[in-house]
Amino acid sequence: MGREILGTAYGVADLYEFLRRAGWDPDDIRLDDQGQITWQGGGPGAW
Repeated sequence: MGREILGTAYGVADLYEFLRRAGWDPDDIRLDDQGQITWQGGGPGAW
């Protein structure tokens, strides 16, 4: 992943699907953990 664009997420469900396809376990994902996800122009509550 890194800087590779995987697609556009229009909501949390889309984001979880992209991460699942990249091999992440959805149970281990915390959208508010900046060590896991770096938000650009918003945050987990801004869509």
